[in-house]
Amino acid sequence: AIFWIWYQRTFAYSHGMDSMEPEFDKVWMGLWRVHMTLMPLFALVTWGWILKTRDTKEQLDNLDTKLEIKRYFYWMMWLGVYLFGVYWGGSFFTEQDASWHQVIIRDTSFTPSHVVVFYGSFPMYIVCGVASYLYAMTRLPLYSRGTSFPLVMAIAGPLMILPNVGLNEWGHAFWFMEELFSAPLHWGFVILGWAGLFSGGIA
Repeated sequence: AIFWIWYQRTFAYSHGMDSMEPEFDKVWMGLWRVHMTLMPLFALVTWGWILKTRDTKEQLDNLDTKLEIKRYFYWMMWLGVYLFGVYWGGSFFTEQDASWHQVIIRDTSFTPSHVVVFYGSFPMYIVCGVASYLYAMTRLPLYSRGTSFPLVMAIAGPLMILPNVGLNEWGHAFWFMEELFSAPLHWGFVILGWAGLFSGGIA
C-alpha cells in the first residue's frame, strides 16, 4: 500500500494525465505489466504451496491440539492480511479513484488510479482471501468437514468486486455517468464490499 501511494503521488500528475503520451505507457502501463506478471505468479505460488502441503483426512482427524491452535493463529494472520487488503482496496484506493475521476477526464480505462486499485490491490486481497479459505479447508479440522457459509461469503463477496469492475468501466464508457458514489453503477461495489462483514461470523 505504501509503495502504491508513493508511486501515485510521484507520477500521477506528471505522467498520468494523458494516456497518449509515451511517458504514460512507460510509467503506468509498465506498472500494469508488473501487476499482470506478479499477481498471477503470487497466486500460483501461494495457492500451489497450500494445496501441495495439505494434510490428509487421517492426519486432520488425529491432529495434535497444540498444532491445531498454532494453525488457527496462522489462519488468523491470513484473514488479517486479507481484511487489511479489502480495507485498502475497497476504501482508500476506491475513494481516491472516485476523486481522481471527479477532477480528471477519463480518456482510458487504464488510469493511474485504476492501475493501482483494479490491477494491484484488488488482485492482492483476492489472492490472500482465497489463500485463507484454502488454508482453513486444508489445515483446520473444523473447516475441512464442511463448508462455512460466513467464510465463503467473506471471501466471495469482495472477490466478486473484480468482475463488477468490468460492468463499471463499461457503464462509464457508454453512459458517460458522473462519478457519484450513489450512482446505480456503483451499487455492486457497495453490496459486494459489505459481504466482507461476514468475516465477523467466522469462528
